Amino acid sequence: MTPAPPRVVTPHSERAREGVHGLKAFADGRDWFFSRRFGLFVHWGLYAIPAWHEQHHYRLRLPRSEYTKLMHQFNPPRFDPDAWLDLAEQAGMRYLCFTTKHCDGFCMWDTAHTDFSVMHTPYGRDVLALLAEACHRRHFPLCVYYSIADMHQPKYPNAGRSYELERPDPGDEPDLGKYMDFVKAQVRELCTNYGEIHGFWWDANVIEHRDPSINAMIRRLQPNAIINNRGFDDGDFSTPERDWHRPGSDVLVFDRPTEACQSVGTQSWGYRADEDYYTDAHLIRSIDSILARGGNYLLNLGPQADGTFPPEGERILRAIGFWYNSVKEAFERTIPASELTTNREVLLTRRENTLYVHLCAVPTSTAVILYPIAARPRRATLLNTGEDVETRVDLLPSYHEQRAECLRLRNLPVNELCATALVVKLEFDAGALPEQVL
Repeated sequence: MTPAPPRVVTPHSERAREGVHGLKAFADGRDWFFSRRFGLFVHWGLYAIPAWHEQHHYRLRLPRSEYTKLMHQFNPPRFDPDAWLDLAEQAGMRYLCFTTKHCDGFCMWDTAHTDFSVMHTPYGRDVLALLAEACHRRHFPLCVYYSIADMHQPKYPNAGRSYELERPDPGDEPDLGKYMDFVKAQVRELCTNYGEIHGFWWDANVIEHRDPSINAMIRRLQPNAIINNRGFDDGDFSTPERDWHRPGSDVLVFDRPTEACQSVGTQSWGYRADEDYYTDAHLIRSIDSILARGGNYLLNLGPQADGTFPPEGERILRAIGFWYNSVKEAFERTIPASELTTNREVLLTRRENTLYVHLCAVPTSTAVILYPIAARPRRATLLNTGEDVETRVDLLPSYHEQRAECLRLRNLPVNELCATALVVKLEFDAGALPEQVL
């Protein structure tokens, strides 16, 4: 296949000035988002007790009266927010997003607006307050998740859409206006009673209601909070979910702030006793592919009913941390630079004269060809191991029509390290790399 002709876009120096990863910065407290690239998503609620799915209520079409009984069993004896943060830090994660209310309507904080909350369980303690205290003490940014769909609140207009009851329960009084008053009151609680909040993660706006005033209220109360695009307006960032693309996608860089989200389990985001877990390699390559495109990554692990994470989930996060902490410099203060090459089996990030080559797709060869780059780096290092990488600049048979030499990375240990994503650091002399990308 003949490589695509080069095209000129914004010079590297100008992109670096625009903001982290080449995106326009917010130029306010929300810019924390661009430096803390990797976060922990935690789905925890009553659904941890049956341990089937976080949408246990919805997916099994349970009557509200039956599901509500679970609150009388919620009493996690081993919940320790510091243990959660310890694991997150071992994984290389630098912020946390917690489900304060999922579509079942159960609230994991001390709310004055419903009795369907953790305060009315045998546990009787404000989970969010305990988590917030630990996050603030450890300077670990905390974001809150909030489901707009609500299968418990009698004012919510349940109509059989996703994450809803098939119809209102007897005695319910559906009223969208009054339900939105309820939402606003709860949002105000979340934004005023728990210190600094760094993000608000809306979900399940199946009623497709628009009301920019709600996000405006969040900004007044929590000016450093970044808001996602699943709420009542477009928010600040996009939220692709699960495996939104396959390796080799044509998307080289996100055109707006983006946070991809994924769970360690294939079936559920809440704790599932019989979970089928993704492979370490799949998750690592997924994380690498998003970060190398300039996005953030939010990886979910659901705690068990006792408040601890499942052992296999902990093992996965530690394995990811072993990889991430060895290659993280490739994501820190870098910008996407994949347009420097026509090779779409790899992605590139760049910091000044240093280029990072990300093998986030399953390698097809022990070599990586970076046409049309024709400069040889003064040093090449495999970040995963710290070992040197062989480099050559050659005229290759595949590029005989171009009659141009190109950089080749040789004898990479792709078979030996097949369960991870290789990242190669290339350090060039000043001026060796083009100022403009292809």
